[in-house]
Order: sequence, then structure tokens, then C-alpha cells
Amino acid sequence: MIGRTGSRAGQAAAGALVLLAAAASAQTPPRTHRLEATPATVAYGYYWAEAAPVLRVASGDILDVDTLLTNTPNGLRRAGVPESKIQASLKTIVGEVTGSRRGPGGHILTGPVYVEGAEPGDVLEVKVLAIDFAMDYGYNGCSGFIPSNCDRSIPTRILPIDARTMTSQFKPGIVVPLKPFFGSMGVAPAPGLGRVSSNPPGRHAGNLDNRELVAGSTLFIPVFVPGALFEIGDGHAAQGDGEVDQTAIETSLRGRVQLTVRKDMRLTWPRAETAADYISMASDEDLTIATTTAVQEMVDFLASSKGLSTHEAYQLVSIAGHVAITQLVDKPVYGVHVRMPKSLFK
Repeated sequence: MIGRTGSRAGQAAAGALVLLAAAASAQTPPRTHRLEATPATVAYGYYWAEAAPVLRVASGDILDVDTLLTNTPNGLRRAGVPESKIQASLKTIVGEVTGSRRGPGGHILTGPVYVEGAEPGDVLEVKVLAIDFAMDYGYNGCSGFIPSNCDRSIPTRILPIDARTMTSQFKPGIVVPLKPFFGSMGVAPAPGLGRVSSNPPGRHAGNLDNRELVAGSTLFIPVFVPGALFEIGDGHAAQGDGEVDQTAIETSLRGRVQLTVRKDMRLTWPRAETAADYISMASDEDLTIATTTAVQEMVDFLASSKGLSTHEAYQLVSIAGHVAITQLVDKPVYGVHVRMPKSLFK
């Protein structure tokens, strides 16, 4: 009897060890992949279901990635940037990525990155872990929503970036706080859409230009193709909601983002979370439709996750939500987002 009891105890202990080993394996730290911006690792101006991935990562892995500002060496020279301050990687990419390898948009996006296990219908969770400046300046042009305000004789403005104080002096007496974020983070759109311009946002996210997506935020994007094919770029040092003159303080950034496949979520449009807010987003060529969709997305989120009726959720959006125009200038599409403070939910 003692022998049989000991045998059972041994079997139980062995089983426990197997479970512990499995748990330890499941908790293996994510791998970090370094991805520099080179002619071989960028998509110049598009999101595309047929784009060849430049890197494959496991779900949960971290991307340490370089991104380049949306300009050219000649454009920066005309604005007065010294040759020594124009990134060598920008010169190489603009010089070598030409012809059919470009467009139809203008952003230099790093990627695409294939995330193992991602399938259409899943959600890609993009957790922004850190954002650092890759240079000590940015630029702002003048065009956008009301271009009649622009004096065409004035060149592109170059603005200093002080990473120590996290500020930029617009002019003496006017100091802008810096809150860097990636204007464009997205996945490949549905295959039937072909090569989609990097300029307007969509259900695949892309050029959201959402100033809330700073370090510490998380973006959730519906997946349309195997591997998701994630791309990132369009660095901004600071931007106001609307981005009315078409540019922010545009700059190059280095970031760390964690890419995780979510099989437990289903989304129609991108959503996000920050430390303070839940955020719904939508875009359309009609600003009314974009607004309606973004509001409804928040209503649906609250009704499904916070124990509210649709009636109550809609009332709460009106009482405590914040509806904002994300951008007015990524023609022909307008973007709208809705922020709901997390502090409301005790």
C-alpha cells in the first residue's frame, strides 16, 4: 500500500513538473527584433496584401524599428537643413526606391512585418512601448484644409527638437510641448483593394494621424490577410487634432512596439487604449459618416463591455465622451475619434 501511494505521489509530482515546464515555456520572454529602414525594408507609399514581408516575428515579439520622416533630401535642403543633418538612410532610400516600387502615397513605411499566427478575422494588438527621436529637428509645411492661409513665398519651417525638455520653440515666446507618435501604423488591407495609398486611413488603420497614440498606448487593428503585414512610419513630434495644414512637426523616430495576435477579439474598425481613455476611430470621405461610425463604435464597445444598454451607452458618450476630428487633410478621407475616460468606470 505504501509503495502504491508513493507511486501515485511520484506520478502526481511528475505531472506537476510537466505543467510547470509548460507554464515556463509559455512565459518565455518575447524576442526583440531590430529593424532598420533600408531600401530593402520599406514600403514607399502603400499598404498592400501582396507585399513581401521583410521580417517574420512570433506573436508577442517586440519590434525595435527605425522610421523616416515624410520628405526627401532635396525637400529638406530647400528648407535650409544642412547636408550633415540629412539622414544617410533617407538619401539611400529616396535614391534607390524608385518607379513602380513607389506610391501611390508618399510615406516611407518600415515593413511589412509578418506576424505568425495572424489570420483574417483576428485582431493585431500593437502596444507602443517606447518612442525616441532620431534627429534634433522636424519640419512643418503649409497647405491642407485652408491653403489660402499659406504664403507660398515662405519655405518649409524647420523646428528644433529638444529631447531633454521635450519642447520645440515655434518662435520666441511660443514653446510647443512634444508628444511623439507614429502617424501611420497599419496592416495590409483586404486583397481585393489592391495597393492602397499610404495617405488616407481606413479599416486597416494606416495613416490615422491620431495624436493619442503615444508611448504607453495600444492600438487594435482588424486583420485582413495571413500574417497581418504590419507597417509603421510617419513620425510626428507634436500635432494638434485635425492636423489642419497637412503636417505636424514631422520627424524621424525610433520606436519599440509589441505585436500580439488576438484571437479573442473581433473588430470592424481600429480601436485604441491609452492610460486615460478608451478610443474608437473611423474614417470616410463624408465627415458625417466618419463621425457617425466613430460614435457608434464607442456605443457598441460600451454596451458590450461595460454592462450598459445601447440607450445608456449613447447617453454616456454625450455626457462624458469627447468626439474629435483626428485629421482633415488625408484626402479624400476624413478621420474622427471618440475618447471615453477610463476613470468613469470604478
